Amino acid sequence: MNTFKNIQLVKNSKKALSFFAALMLFGAGTVMAQDTAAAASTSAPDAASMWPSVIYYTLIFVTVCIGVAIIGKVLKVYDLTNKMQGKKGINWNNIMGICCLVFLIAGMYGAYWSLTVQGSMKLPVAASAHGGEIDDMFNLTTILTLIVFVITQICLFGFLFYYRGSDKRKGHFLPHNNTIEKVWTIIPAIVLTVLVVFGFFTWQKVMDSTERKGDLNIDVTGHQFKWELRYPGTDGKLGRLDYKKTTALNNLGVDFTDRNSYDDIHADTLVLPVDKPIRLNIHAQDVIHSVFMPHFRVQLNAVPGLPTFFRFTPTITTAQMRVETDNPKFEYLLYCNKICGEIHYNMQTVVRVVSQAEYQDWISHQKPYLTDALKKELKMAAAKSTKTPVSSNTLALNN
Repeated sequence: MNTFKNIQLVKNSKKALSFFAALMLFGAGTVMAQDTAAAASTSAPDAASMWPSVIYYTLIFVTVCIGVAIIGKVLKVYDLTNKMQGKKGINWNNIMGICCLVFLIAGMYGAYWSLTVQGSMKLPVAASAHGGEIDDMFNLTTILTLIVFVITQICLFGFLFYYRGSDKRKGHFLPHNNTIEKVWTIIPAIVLTVLVVFGFFTWQKVMDSTERKGDLNIDVTGHQFKWELRYPGTDGKLGRLDYKKTTALNNLGVDFTDRNSYDDIHADTLVLPVDKPIRLNIHAQDVIHSVFMPHFRVQLNAVPGLPTFFRFTPTITTAQMRVETDNPKFEYLLYCNKICGEIHYNMQTVVRVVSQAEYQDWISHQKPYLTDALKKELKMAAAKSTKTPVSSNTLALNN
């Protein structure tokens, strides 16, 4: 009866091996097809070209699982055969211990590879005054976490290998030990306290909401799928917003009963003077968006009906960053970091950091938010003056 079972196991193993070989051939064919398609076409990837890659990696996963199952079957047949012949069977404790050791080595190499290869994809150089503090907090957390990870993984899999089951010793059951309990409670508590306190003071400093004079106030309003930018005019003050006043021409809902609104400026590019405190007043008109500028370590949600703001100071101009990155086409970008709809990926605006003189020159050439068409819609009349001409960025209006 046992012989019959072994014969059946061998037959099943042969079938599994045949299936395994077929999968490998199919997988190899898929890879060759992908390489051929990639060489024949230089166009952007689309949904049709994505699916072969998904199928390929799915096949790899299935193949590995089947391979592990086949090896297990072969070892089981070998173990049963030895026992039938009166020989000593396989020491499964040793096999599991060796597997744990192999997994430890492979896992540590994987962690090393991730740090060296994927680590190059970390956040770019900080270009704001608070960016260095955010990076310090992140690096401290990463280093402490990495130390704990290495120690715990070595202890976990090292103990499984070293203290694997053996006929020469028996397992010792330890119901309780006060010293061990104190060690693994007090040490993590101290480490977490350091991280929390350090993070608290850093976050409090970064998110300081104290009103300050001299900040450049800029409105950033998100809607599907664009960022709208509004700058203050010569008075240095932004006019109020009122969603009830939103129209096709007044798409931000600027309240022109507030005279500070008259000289507000509409811009397509977020231009910032270097080393000057910036206050971004963040709004949303439809769904939740998120202002995200990785170089400046800025990210804050834009929530409809809930205005928020973020204060930061840019420290590296676009020209300097182009030299540092050796990329003459480099631009800072303002992204949306929320999946806000089907064209979410395209919701980005160029951010340019310039000198104070360049900023003044740029702002003087921008058009006012209050256009002639909007002025006509609001039934306003431009004040006429025969003494002094009205600048391009300032309109004197009568209610």
